[in-house]
Amino acid sequence: MIYLRLFKESIKFAFHALIVNRLRTVLSLLGVTIGIFAIIAVFTVVDSLEKSVQEDIEALGDNMVYIQKWAWGGGGGEYKWWEMLRRPDVKYSELREVEKRTRSLYAATFGASTQVTIKYKASTIDRAGIFGVSENYDKMWGFDLTEGRYFTPMEFRSGRNMAMIGANIAEKFFPGGGAVGQEIRILGQKIYVIGVFEKQGASAFGNSPDDLAVVPVEFLRRFVDINRGSSNPVIMAKAKPNVTVDQLSDELRGVMRSVRRLSPQVKDNFQLNQISVISAGISGLFDIVNTAGWLIGGFSILVGGFGIANIMFVSVKERTNQIGIQKALGAKNYFILLQFLFESVILCLLGGSLGLFIVFIGATAVTATMDFTLVLTSSNIILGLTVSAIIGVISGFVPAFTASRLDPVEAIRTGI
Repeated sequence: MIYLRLFKESIKFAFHALIVNRLRTVLSLLGVTIGIFAIIAVFTVVDSLEKSVQEDIEALGDNMVYIQKWAWGGGGGEYKWWEMLRRPDVKYSELREVEKRTRSLYAATFGASTQVTIKYKASTIDRAGIFGVSENYDKMWGFDLTEGRYFTPMEFRSGRNMAMIGANIAEKFFPGGGAVGQEIRILGQKIYVIGVFEKQGASAFGNSPDDLAVVPVEFLRRFVDINRGSSNPVIMAKAKPNVTVDQLSDELRGVMRSVRRLSPQVKDNFQLNQISVISAGISGLFDIVNTAGWLIGGFSILVGGFGIANIMFVSVKERTNQIGIQKALGAKNYFILLQFLFESVILCLLGGSLGLFIVFIGATAVTATMDFTLVLTSSNIILGLTVSAIIGVISGFVPAFTASRLDPVEAIRTGI
């Protein structure tokens, strides 16, 4: 109980000293405030951006393999573009072979894309994306429609002039709704809208499905060479339940080598891209940014820590007489040490809390005014307070230790 009482008394003395010297307290904690603000602001932006990017990556399917000509990169090592340049493009005909020969395959679809002008009466959208897909596109990942329906197997096979359009296209042409059944023009052809995708917003990669029109690939191939690199041909393959993406990738490698009749000594002339490659690259990039955040904020906190230490030395000097009286009345060394140490820690915690509050206000303002969600997470709050407390202990220990070692007689005499 006596130790608890001493602990309580030390905190009371610390608060009293801070309240008496209000102006000095405010000026002292500003250094820590700026440092914590710099670090936590960077971490808040980076964490929110990383979460957004990872969600966009996961939307591509974490149990899927993309068969393409080019590697996505991000997996480390040298990017040998000159070798990939000589590779043949993925062909629509190869989809059927992949479907027939791959036992661990749940579903596969072919996709090709290009940019077009979409027209509806007098309204025009330039450089809109059109994505030609084959059957099973709906099995690759989930999507919702606000209006209409998905293609039927017959519409896929016959290449009917039908499209599902993104939310932005629908809002541009049909602001009052009722897009289904309307006739738009793409590539100079009449196309009937059969569905409207639910609005998803812009992705972290700068593209958005809201500005996309999806049509049967059999329709698109009448006007675009879907097997050329300019159309970005891709075969998307999804693994069966309980089959890992690595197992699917291994089997697809054997199937594709067989389809392209590659001898054992010849390298793959295709790429099996996985989401994990991008995720690893993104995580590494954000680790570097986090390190930069520590460096930026670290210097600010270092300066703030020196300021706190300087103020604590001044505080010890001003209260030398008081320290002597306390020790003369029986105060132990650790009581004096805790008194000044708590003052330093409380000062830093106040500065850190103010920095966190500023970050919170900034994050709330950005979220309310921009199409981006910034969240001050509980882990960053704990980190900010922990760093503040550590700086308080480090900055205040030497002044507190010096005060605790003062001779009571000399301390009282100094104050007279």
